[in-house]
Amino acid sequence: MTRARASKSGSWLAVHGGWALVVTACATLLVTLLVVTFMPPERRVDFSPKHLYDVADPQFKRTLGTLLGPPILGGNRIETLRNGDEIFPPMLAAIRSAQHNIDFETYVYWSGQIGLDFANAIAERARAGVKAHVLIDWVGSQRMEEVALDTMRKAGARVELYHPLRWYTVARMNNRTHRKLLIVDGRVAFTGGVGIAEEWTGNAQDPQHWRDTHFRVEGPVVADMQAVFLDNWMKVTGEVSHGGDYFPPLASAGGSDAQMFASSPSGGSESMELMYLLAIVAAKRSIILEAAYFIPDDLTSEALIEARRRGVDIRVIVPGEHNDAKVTRYASRSTWGPLLESGVRIFEYQPTMFHCKVMVVDGLFTSVGSTNFDDRSFRLNDEASLNAFDPDIAAEQAKIFEEDLAKSREYTLADWTARSWWQRLGEWASSMVEAQL
Repeated sequence: MTRARASKSGSWLAVHGGWALVVTACATLLVTLLVVTFMPPERRVDFSPKHLYDVADPQFKRTLGTLLGPPILGGNRIETLRNGDEIFPPMLAAIRSAQHNIDFETYVYWSGQIGLDFANAIAERARAGVKAHVLIDWVGSQRMEEVALDTMRKAGARVELYHPLRWYTVARMNNRTHRKLLIVDGRVAFTGGVGIAEEWTGNAQDPQHWRDTHFRVEGPVVADMQAVFLDNWMKVTGEVSHGGDYFPPLASAGGSDAQMFASSPSGGSESMELMYLLAIVAAKRSIILEAAYFIPDDLTSEALIEARRRGVDIRVIVPGEHNDAKVTRYASRSTWGPLLESGVRIFEYQPTMFHCKVMVVDGLFTSVGSTNFDDRSFRLNDEASLNAFDPDIAAEQAKIFEEDLAKSREYTLADWTARSWWQRLGEWASSMVEAQL
């Protein structure tokens, strides 16, 4: 090789070898970020289900209120709201009545008239001097109209996005706030499953209007609901809100004992699953479950099957053909075989998308909130559920369950066994990513 050729070759290697190093470094960084983003949290619940006490036993309340906290508070009034026609009017009325502060956190905020209605109501109060804090998930708000954001912000409302995409936040991208919370003046609060979108309006009368459940709450537990919101607000803004406007003295408003239960990967991501597990293993007679996304992991499946061995009647309603996430439906069905074999009965809601998240155990304990029965809610999302210890509320939810059941089709073990090869293939493919669903 001549000196000129050697020099040219060396130059080529210097240039192209340098680019190769850059590409390799970038690829390594990308893979690292993906691993960090999508890997499960380090700590995982490893809980062998054992039936030590019933839901009716005072020990159940002590365990939920001390092992997992916060404490269970008496003197609450809890009103059940079904579907948009019942849910949105009292939420908007509460916002329009605000005198001091509005604290609102949601996952879904999409385009449409209901989104504008909320924005206009919040803006009107902000112009009147009410402190309005709005926390919206960055992913869940991708279909939100700019006019809604502008309306609130120009009126003086503080609107923040939860975990927006930034180069320095990639590791947190899989952690979303899925909570649905509205607290007004620290005295009245709402929580449940609804997002702010046209799909939740109406009365579940057709496939374009979804079925869902929400709660309106008054009483001492509202302070804990307020605290749950302010915790995430502090994470996003660094601000600490306190004082009488946010935490006024709250007198008894009703006869229900209640607990505001929240979870987050940053503060014990497994606690929500543990709460569900403790409720399941305490069941003596019955479990009814309404689950928009039902993908039980090995632990929750084992707990449900063990409950069936104790003779517990277990019935589950899930979405049917009208489903906003087909991959989730496939992943869900892939887990049903052992449950159906044990005698768990699963029903698919027929009229429209079924978005409820309700569990009732032994006609005594009810949990309603944002939490889905899947790994994403148990480990990746910020979630909030209201636990009520009241037989009247449980009876009301059981009646609603029966009404939903009448509009559902049972999916049997025979159906599961007779699945086509392409359904099984879809289930297998979906199960590969079920931890992210």
